Amino acid sequence: MTTVVLVVLGVIVFLILYIVLVYNRLVKLKNRFKNAFAQIDVQLKRRYDLIPNLVETAKAYLKHEHETLKEVIEARNQALAAMKGAERNPGDAAAMKSLMGAEAAVGGALLHLNAVMENYPDLKADQTMAQLSEELTSTENKVSFARQAYNDEVMVYNTQRETFPDVIFAPFFGFGEAALWLIEAKEEKQAPKVSFS
Repeated sequence: MTTVVLVVLGVIVFLILYIVLVYNRLVKLKNRFKNAFAQIDVQLKRRYDLIPNLVETAKAYLKHEHETLKEVIEARNQALAAMKGAERNPGDAAAMKSLMGAEAAVGGALLHLNAVMENYPDLKADQTMAQLSEELTSTENKVSFARQAYNDEVMVYNTQRETFPDVIFAPFFGFGEAALWLIEAKEEKQAPKVSFS
């Protein structure tokens, strides 16, 4: 009788330890994709900070293009608001979809601004504008790399969460599916190019 009790207790202890291991592994992976999202956050905030400087520099040259400048700033403000929503729950499908839509609007507004600026040779020659353009291009590259890293971490997390036996315990502990950063529209798949040369 005592042997049976010891075996049962051993199995129970083993199951508890295994469940703790599964839980800790899922927590670690969830924190990794949240950190990857935080890296996107850093780069997008840098981008959002650069946009008003770009617009202010362009204002003196683009007196007749107030709608374009207004469009860029409005898109930036909407993206910033969407970013704050996504920061609260990285990986949430609705928050990510809102952020992706807002980011597409920023990209489109920057493309439109670039097209308008091509008609202003003095603006293209402005040193401040050239520096802002270089910083924005660099930031766009960093955003792309951060998005890729985020999607890689989400894939690892979702794969682990959906693998047996984690798939049994994940819903019980509240580990839901994390949303990938997807680009759906063809225009969105191209980084905004702001070039003044």
